[in-house]
Amino acid sequence: MESKSCILIGAPVDSGKRRQGCLMGPDAYRVAGLAKTLGELGFEVEDRGNVPMGPVEPAHSSNPEVYALGETIAWTKSLSQAAQSAMADGMPIFMGGDHSLSLGTVSGVANYAQAQDRPLFVLWLDAHSDYHSPLTTASGNLHGTPVAYVCGRDGFDGFPELKAPVPTDQVCMIGLRSVDGAEKAELARQKFILHDMRAIDENGIAPLLRGFLQKVADQNGLLHVSLDVDFLDPSIAPAVGTTVPGGATFREAHLVMEMLCDSGLLSSLDLVELNPILDERGKTASLMVDLVASLMGRRVFDRPTESFSGLDTGPGVH
Repeated sequence: MESKSCILIGAPVDSGKRRQGCLMGPDAYRVAGLAKTLGELGFEVEDRGNVPMGPVEPAHSSNPEVYALGETIAWTKSLSQAAQSAMADGMPIFMGGDHSLSLGTVSGVANYAQAQDRPLFVLWLDAHSDYHSPLTTASGNLHGTPVAYVCGRDGFDGFPELKAPVPTDQVCMIGLRSVDGAEKAELARQKFILHDMRAIDENGIAPLLRGFLQKVADQNGLLHVSLDVDFLDPSIAPAVGTTVPGGATFREAHLVMEMLCDSGLLSSLDLVELNPILDERGKTASLMVDLVASLMGRRVFDRPTESFSGLDTGPGVH
């Protein structure tokens, strides 16, 4: 990590889909002890509270299915400004909120990276590719559009002008398992680095992530990670309205976090799609906080392995 200062920013966005509840996500992370956990790991923590949604102006889409367009545009403006400002002060952690918040957070971080003359890379940990535009989405739910927006896809009339689009070959998606036909066709025309769950099953998650991190390091890039609850298998993380079976296991998820920590490349983080209404006694919120702890330096197994009866048990864990 480039900073020992963590800036918590609540993004209570609930306009990206019709099922409500994600607006309570930021407070669920606070109750689950995110700030305390980061402090125990030696970080200075500043909680800037929740970003307010800006003024909502009339907005219209030619796609009649689009939901809450004006609200999502307003959130994008507010969060982009908040993200760009926070990047100058430390490592922002955006506590969501549905995934439409990333239209603002990633575009703001990209503006900062451009001002620093450094490339921005994005790691998208999600069951979905989120590469629809407001014109192509069949559901009308704009939480399925942030990657398209930040990469400069057409169809985002009314949204803030994109000053620093992220090249598609600087976006890596891991955990894909719910991508519709229209998205597949468009993704195939781009240069995204795509790893679905079959690739993870066949190769393991470590080599897939390692190659992307090497690319970030080679280009002295900033790295934004967007972690969707539905990246995880719903058996361990039920508090999401878009559950898709067959997601990342507990150990796969922690391994990703530990590898990101080891890389030292992380510069900003989204935590998205936590819906506390759907949680089981805070199970998902607690797991997400534990994953952030691994990302920031804590290990699931933090004690060295001891030899037994004089036998060498191997190098153990780090």
